[in-house]
Amino acid sequence: MMAQARRLAMREWRGFARRALHVSRLWPLALAASVTAAQAEVVSARYLEPTDRYAHGVLGDAIEWGTLEIRLKDNTRRRLVLPESRVFEDLEPRLFDVDLDGDLEVIVIESSATQGARLSIYDENGLLAANPYIGTRNRWLAPVGAADLDGDGKIEIAYIDRPHLAKTLRIWRYENGALTEVAQKPGLTNHKIGQDYISSGIRDCGKGPEMVTADANWRSVIVSSFDGKTIKSQAADGFSQETLADVLACK
Repeated sequence: MMAQARRLAMREWRGFARRALHVSRLWPLALAASVTAAQAEVVSARYLEPTDRYAHGVLGDAIEWGTLEIRLKDNTRRRLVLPESRVFEDLEPRLFDVDLDGDLEVIVIESSATQGARLSIYDENGLLAANPYIGTRNRWLAPVGAADLDGDGKIEIAYIDRPHLAKTLRIWRYENGALTEVAQKPGLTNHKIGQDYISSGIRDCGKGPEMVTADANWRSVIVSSFDGKTIKSQAADGFSQETLADVLACK
């Protein structure tokens, strides 16, 4: 069943709420934590310091976020404050064990006032890895999900690059402290300008992780797999939010 997780808006910004359409498989809350994990283990994250300094409005309003707060297992909170030239242009932080060490990392969309969006991974100590910015102001990306997509024991993160323009699915692998692009495929999307949700996710119906998006024209729900070299896609059904939810739920 598709969940609707509200954007983490502060009360003073009531009315600017956003929500992310996804199932629990999209950003699973990690592999089993090690019993020897330190108290510095990440348990949750949220955005703070709403700001209008980056007036892109792609998610339906001009409000973004200036600070990421990470809560640790011992209930300590660490805040990562961006410079004035950047914001978190996002719905909510996503928790995932990217390096498979039993501890969670935080995956976010971070945008530069001059270079547009990038995918960034933070842990309790700060920035762990990031891919290059798209390169132009007001250019955005919309996450699909994270998983070991090709079964090689490494985590891949998938997103749609410029879902309103380039409409390209890109897959990046995290390895040795860095993100490396391993595949891309045009003709797919997961967001329309002004929507306060993202229409995509990752499912596993018994054949391994599969990415679920829309086609570029919003006519079909598309299921894509990655074999380590190429992305293979097929239409599952005509597009609607109900159909997307069913496909994600393996119905």
